[in-house]
Amino acid sequence: MDPLQIELFVLLPSVLHVSSCQVVRSTQKAWDSFVGVFERKEGAADSIYGAFFDAAPNLQGMFRAPRATMGLRILAGISQFVGSAHEPAQLRRHVEAIAFNHLDLDVTAPRVEIFREATMEVFDLELGALFGTRARFGLSAIMTYAGGAYIFARKEYAGRIRILLRSWNTAAKKGETVEQIEDLDSKSDDDEEEEEVAQEHVQADANLKSQDGTGKNPQLKVPTTFDEMFLFNAAVMGYANSTWMKFILEYFDPIVSNVANSYRLQEECDVLSLNLAKCKGDINLPEFKAVMLASLRSLVPKEWNSQHEVAWNWLWENVERLLRQQLGKPRAHQKALERFIGGLQQEHLTSYCRDQYKRFFQLAPSGQDFFKQSTTRLYFIAEKIVEMTVEMYRTPKKMVEELSGLGLRHVGYGVPTELFSPYVTSAVEVIRGMTTDDHTQTAFAWSLTLIAKIMVRTLVEGSTVVMQAINTNIEKNLKKAIAVAPRGKRAMELLNITVGTQSISPLYWAIESGSLVCAQAMIEDLLTIRADRDNYYFGADALFTRHPEVIKKLSSSAPSLLDPLLEGLIWRSRVISNGYRRVNCYCKHLMQDVDGNHHQALQWLVEYGNPVMISQFTVVLVADLMWTRLVAYHFLLGRCYFLFTLCLAVTSQSFLSIPSAMHRSETLEANIVVFICRVFLYLGSMCKILYTQIRSFVADCKSGAIDRTYYIPIPQYLFSLQSGGNFMLFWLLVGMCTTEPLWRCGAFSTTEDHIIFSTHCQSVLDDGTKRVYSMFSCLAILLYWTLLLDFSIFSMHISAYVLVFGRVLSEVALFIMALVFLVISYSTAIMALEHELLDFAETCLQHWGYWEDFGTWLLSLTQMSLAMFPQVYYQEFEKEANLLVVVIAFVLIVSVILVNLLVAQLNQAYQHVYTDMQGYARLNRASVIVTTLEGISAKRWARFLQGMKFDERLEFNEGDVGLPGGVQIMEPAATNIVTVDSIRRFGGSSAVAMPWPEEDDSMEDRRGSAEHLRGKPDWGCRAVAAMVGE
Repeated sequence: MDPLQIELFVLLPSVLHVSSCQVVRSTQKAWDSFVGVFERKEGAADSIYGAFFDAAPNLQGMFRAPRATMGLRILAGISQFVGSAHEPAQLRRHVEAIAFNHLDLDVTAPRVEIFREATMEVFDLELGALFGTRARFGLSAIMTYAGGAYIFARKEYAGRIRILLRSWNTAAKKGETVEQIEDLDSKSDDDEEEEEVAQEHVQADANLKSQDGTGKNPQLKVPTTFDEMFLFNAAVMGYANSTWMKFILEYFDPIVSNVANSYRLQEECDVLSLNLAKCKGDINLPEFKAVMLASLRSLVPKEWNSQHEVAWNWLWENVERLLRQQLGKPRAHQKALERFIGGLQQEHLTSYCRDQYKRFFQLAPSGQDFFKQSTTRLYFIAEKIVEMTVEMYRTPKKMVEELSGLGLRHVGYGVPTELFSPYVTSAVEVIRGMTTDDHTQTAFAWSLTLIAKIMVRTLVEGSTVVMQAINTNIEKNLKKAIAVAPRGKRAMELLNITVGTQSISPLYWAIESGSLVCAQAMIEDLLTIRADRDNYYFGADALFTRHPEVIKKLSSSAPSLLDPLLEGLIWRSRVISNGYRRVNCYCKHLMQDVDGNHHQALQWLVEYGNPVMISQFTVVLVADLMWTRLVAYHFLLGRCYFLFTLCLAVTSQSFLSIPSAMHRSETLEANIVVFICRVFLYLGSMCKILYTQIRSFVADCKSGAIDRTYYIPIPQYLFSLQSGGNFMLFWLLVGMCTTEPLWRCGAFSTTEDHIIFSTHCQSVLDDGTKRVYSMFSCLAILLYWTLLLDFSIFSMHISAYVLVFGRVLSEVALFIMALVFLVISYSTAIMALEHELLDFAETCLQHWGYWEDFGTWLLSLTQMSLAMFPQVYYQEFEKEANLLVVVIAFVLIVSVILVNLLVAQLNQAYQHVYTDMQGYARLNRASVIVTTLEGISAKRWARFLQGMKFDERLEFNEGDVGLPGGVQIMEPAATNIVTVDSIRRFGGSSAVAMPWPEEDDSMEDRRGSAEHLRGKPDWGCRAVAAMVGE
């Protein structure tokens, strides 16, 4: 027999005899004397807590609540036991109620003895001779009885908990196995597999029945879930207007799911009590019990029996007891706390923060290693926590979500949960020194304790081995942490940690915290193809489903991880056939999102603007497939109108334009063609450009895409070469339209002076309108041809050449600026010289109509720079030595220094751009692809996706059907050397719940060698270009 059972058997008559007047009175008197020794009950609570805490250091982990809160709980519990000692039935109810809160603690006989003896010692210490024999006997018997009840409840109620979880699993339609409380560990692996198979068969049978159509009336919706059945029964039973039931229903699932975790159950009931406080009217908890039992009987008809009835009644009795402890209190607590905090001045808050951290560091010196911020930051945190205590009463649901998110963010900081208890204790102690109002003290302590509970629970549930490994930023630790994960859940272990309604991504946390070594290892692990005899496992689907914006995230936060991500989407076979090897590129998630629309991955890479990354094999393949199969046709179709407009402009402004000096006569046919072409330019081209410009301008204004360059607001769309060119073309066409000779001549009919649509009337020749119009026309034609350069993207070589030309223009611009500076400076310098070149002055008068001045020398020096100055004029300079020296110096600087410097700059700029010119060309094409995709219809896009056949599985090798979601191409074997199969295959069990076997480190070494032998990235780009028909 268990030692405690023997002791209970011996003391049981004595325990029952405690109801005798002498023992009861002595025990209660000793208890009152003990509490009276201290000025406040908090002192007595702290004394008992200290005795328990110090009695067994190895049991200190069982004290999870703050010291002040836990001490008061222990004091209240013992006080209830002693106060009801004269009524055995009442004593039993109190003991069973508190035993329910200890179901998740491993209470054993030795531990009960330790706590009992610690209680006796503290009573001896505080009371001395006042603690008599009868009181000692009575208190010892009560403590022993309570401890035995805890052990009995844990063993007895385990069966009820199993019944609750199993029936709730059926009623809530969770569709998953419920973990057992006691005997789960005793099952063998074979038994568990048999249970899983049996459940799979049951689920399959249920699916078949549902497919066959068991319901004869599909329009009649029968409640199938607990929530639906509860609301239905509530309406039938006349409780449809009881809004408080919906609050309990919302929290009922976590309450039942955590019935074996008293700490979490208390937390859920506390939060629920705060929500119930917001309801108006009376709250009759037994009404919920009646509806709950009726709903459960309907949803679990086959399994329901008397044991279920007892178990659910027992659960609700304990939940109702926990709720009644707080019903009616939150409103009073909220008012008291708001009144107290609202009356605090800034100096009071500062004093509170200073005293609170001083006390906290005394209770937990190790906390100084984690609170290393500045004093102002620490004070800010303390003030925010004070505000949270009030907000917990005001908006409990919102605060729980915010605290869960805050706790998940603190998971990565590795904050020990042991620090929360002394933090709460220190804060409560400081508040007690600031106010004597019991309501305020209780409200603050209760709210802050609840906040700490939520934070601790979030940290505990979120602190997985993966998160702990990320904090070390060591790849080996991460691999060890993820090695124990089931193969079916391995990907989600790296991508998602959920606590309540909040979740955090370990991968994103690794990126944001700077643990890039672990982040790269996580990406490589996710994109490693693993296989057993039955299934292939590849984490690409999980990665892009959990983080569809991962490309954008990496581009902005960790660009070095883009290459491992994109490389991980490629599989190359080591088997060579006829000089080629299979290459599977799983690019589905780079083309389409979860909803089937085009993905923004290419757009994010374009915005990133890295020519090397855009030339990566996967990106090249995605861009070329979109271009050749979808975008090229639509791009050409959209530019056909521009080509037609260019032809009309060249025809009307160049081919059929007759200069006035040629004195050629106009023809009727030519004038009609010119009139039609120009009217179309103004209506069909100018108006279309105006509409496009207004739409782009409005879009940028709405989105706030305005750049202020030199304090001038400029819409971002104008920084695009195409849009900026169209903007300039529009104003040139406006200038042509306002100076159009057709309107000024007004020849809309044939007369004796001119034929119809004439453009050579005397009025436009006299006032110079014809010349102004010709300037606008010349610039417009040049712009039309410049905008035609967009067609260069059909060839990467031509596009690269055009881009290189554009990038070296900046060097030419610098040369022109230097030349203009030299010309102006030397022109003014020469004008300051005194000379007697009368022949040169007369020549200037003959040629330009005026004597030499600043303009003369400005033009002359410009001609010298361009080798256009007449040689005969140089002979005139020989007569003036000083002028000749200045001219020679100017010519030497321009011809020797400036021109050669331009050549050197162009050469260096070309060498710098040449290595990336293909990448910039692909960036240009990708930008066009992204822009064109916005105008493609959903129907055309759906046909494109259908042609890609992403749903079909791709073969790895002949007869080895692998994974869907990609495209397969054949690449030359010499492009990339592959010596080791990148698929990691394992034997043994193929159960999804089993982790992968340990991998051999030598495999990693061989893979690393193979990666080192791979060719340069541009080889892959050339191969892809050749395969898609570039």
